[in-house]
This record gives sequence, C-alpha cells and structure tokens, in this order.
Amino acid sequence: MRGTLLVARRELSAYLRSPLGYVVAAAALLIDGIYFQVAALGSGARLSAEVLLKFLDGTAFITMVAALILSMRLIAGERESGTLILLKTAPVRDGEIIVGKFLAALALVTLMTAITIYMPLLIFVNGKVSVGHILVGYSGVLLLGAASLAIGLFASTLAASQVIAVILGAAIIGTLGFLFLVARVTEPPLNDFVSALNLYPLNQKPFLNGVLRLENVLYYVAVAYFFLLAATHTLRARRWR
Repeated sequence: MRGTLLVARRELSAYLRSPLGYVVAAAALLIDGIYFQVAALGSGARLSAEVLLKFLDGTAFITMVAALILSMRLIAGERESGTLILLKTAPVRDGEIIVGKFLAALALVTLMTAITIYMPLLIFVNGKVSVGHILVGYSGVLLLGAASLAIGLFASTLAASQVIAVILGAAIIGTLGFLFLVARVTEPPLNDFVSALNLYPLNQKPFLNGVLRLENVLYYVAVAYFFLLAATHTLRARRWR
C-alpha cells in the first residue's frame, strides 16, 4: 500500500509539472462547455431531464477520450524517457506501480469531471431536475473514465511509444464500444451477451437516465480490474525480458 501511494504521488506530481494534464483538462472542459451550450441547451424549449441527459452523455464520451489520452504516458512515457528501468529497480512491486499510476490519473480525471458540476446546476435556474439523477449520472461518468484509464494503461504497457499506446487503447475501446452495433445484428440470446459487454453507450445508458443498477457498476469495475491485472502481468513479463 505504501508503495502504491508513493507511485501515485510521484505520478500526480509529474502530471502537475507536465503541460499534458493541463492541456487535456482545459480542452475537455472547453468542449464540455460548448457541448452543454450547443447540444444540451440547444435552441427551443426542452425538458430539464432531457438537457441533463444530453449533457451527461456528452461528458461521458469526452471523459472517456480524455482518460485515454492521459493514460498513454503512464508506462510508454517512462519507456520513451528511459526512466522505466529506474522505476522497475525501485523497491515497489509491479502491481503497486500499475495501481499507483492508475490512482494518480483517476484523481486527475475526477477533479476534471467535478469542475463541470456547475453546468448541470445551471438547469435549476429555469428548470428542475433530481439531485439523485445528477449524482448517478456523474457516478457513471467516473466509472467509464476509470475503465477507460485501465484500458489505456494496459495499452501503455504494451506500446513502445505514447502514440502507439493511444492508438492501441483507442482500438480496444472502439472494439468494446462498437459491440452495440454487433448486438443489433445478432440473434437472442447472443445479442444480450454482446450488449452486456458494450463499454459505451449501452452500459452507460442507465446512469444517464438516473438509474443505478448493480450490474452496470460491476461491469465497469470488472473491466477496470481485468485491464489493470493484464497491465500488471504485462509489466512483470517485460521485466524479465
């Protein structure tokens, strides 16, 4: 646990010293604001719940992309700069390295997402929505962000460069994302199984509607756990090469 916290603190400091974290956060917040104004509010009268649903949907997608970009440097960046060997020889285990880096990136994604909270609160100026709907929606956004970070971190352990890492991570996320199209052209009960594996939007949809379901929470937790475990084993295998 101590090793995990040391790695997390080191990685968080690296984000704060690097322009990457600031650029990604600023770009995500700018796009969130534009999306809220143009797509969520739009033109003409809309129900408050519809405005909130559209905003959460856009924020979820933007968070997923931002998490992927932030994760590309976690291991691949260390490999490019030549500091990965120093990290491997430090008195920390591979699992502590992976989890520490994941927690640091997750903290940044959580902060970035929390800053957007003023946007749905603006709905209360001329409308009314459930606070529970907002909280459930943001929970879904963060769970999606955590799963995307874990996928990106796994890709970062495989790749020799950050560019390859983000491409590989995007390929994995894209594959899990397009499963909802596969589900449409398959027959029961296979379509139900394929739908259950969809990263976005099917598993995110209940959160967007303010419905908290245990199976959707467990899905994102399972995805994050699986790819963090895979990243740990990949890093361990590369250590002995």
